[in-house]
Amino acid sequence: MVRSPLSIQLSVADLDTTEAFYAGILDLPVERPVTSFGAPEHLVLNCSGDCQVIFVQESAVGRAHPILKARIDNFPRGVGMTLHLQVTGIEDIYQELMEEDLEILYPLQLKPYGSRELWCFDPDGYLVVLEEPVG
Repeated sequence: MVRSPLSIQLSVADLDTTEAFYAGILDLPVERPVTSFGAPEHLVLNCSGDCQVIFVQESAVGRAHPILKARIDNFPRGVGMTLHLQVTGIEDIYQELMEEDLEILYPLQLKPYGSRELWCFDPDGYLVVLEEPVG
């Protein structure tokens, strides 16, 4: 796996649920790479440019880093953090989010800076801003 200069790792409750959200609903390029022996299973979202988001199941993080387990258990995920993601087909995504009863903070809106945008929470409570350029 090629490493990006910037990687952000997020702990999630369940990799399958995370994959269903980011790859299934949002139709983003999420990969589940083969891991080396002893390494935790994870997902990788390669963003355009030199950044990737790595999703690791929180139980694996707790086993590998016991000192972090209490913090993961005691603090809600995603507080003060927002993922801004460019998508295509935002109207279909919006409908699917509503059908799946996922929490939407701000509904789909046309913004004066030339994009359609909606704010929602992923299944783990991370705030996700979805944007699609107009035109």
